[in-house]
Amino acid sequence: VQTCALPISIMGFADLQAFLDRGGPVLIVIMAATFFMWALILERLFYFRFAHKQVAAEAIAEWRSRSDRKSTLAHWVRDKLVSEVRAKAEQNVQLTKAMVALAPLLGLLGTVTGMVAVFDVMAITNGADAKAMSAGVSRATIPTMAGMVASLSGILFTSGMDRRVDRSVQWVEDEMEIG
Repeated sequence: VQTCALPISIMGFADLQAFLDRGGPVLIVIMAATFFMWALILERLFYFRFAHKQVAAEAIAEWRSRSDRKSTLAHWVRDKLVSEVRAKAEQNVQLTKAMVALAPLLGLLGTVTGMVAVFDVMAITNGADAKAMSAGVSRATIPTMAGMVASLSGILFTSGMDRRVDRSVQWVEDEMEIG
């Protein structure tokens, strides 16, 4: 039995580096875009977990502190308060959706660049070097897979976030109608 002297974290880093090398430079771009997308997702999750209740409570308190709630001006103020709550709740959601849409497109870019590598090898070797062609196929398929996985993980968030934003803003509107 052979034992490995490298710590697990270094072995994992080597495996990640090998995976990135097989996927080509586009895979690094997909990885960076995915990290950015998940940073936006985590920011929204933390916002709703820790800050949104305070923002909504302040808007409702400001509305309830008004003595005049029947005039046209009062309804404009109410609409402004609701709009501010909506804007804070929707912050970065559109950018996250853009990152979700970008991920498969980056995967497609990886497919194209990988296939160009395959065609280059075929032109140089007349299709005789299967090993070199397989490296190009890896550069074509790995970024495609990575882009789709990144996009699917983001889709799960964005669909739920839209509902959460709508529910939270509707709750604020309802509270302002009651009070």
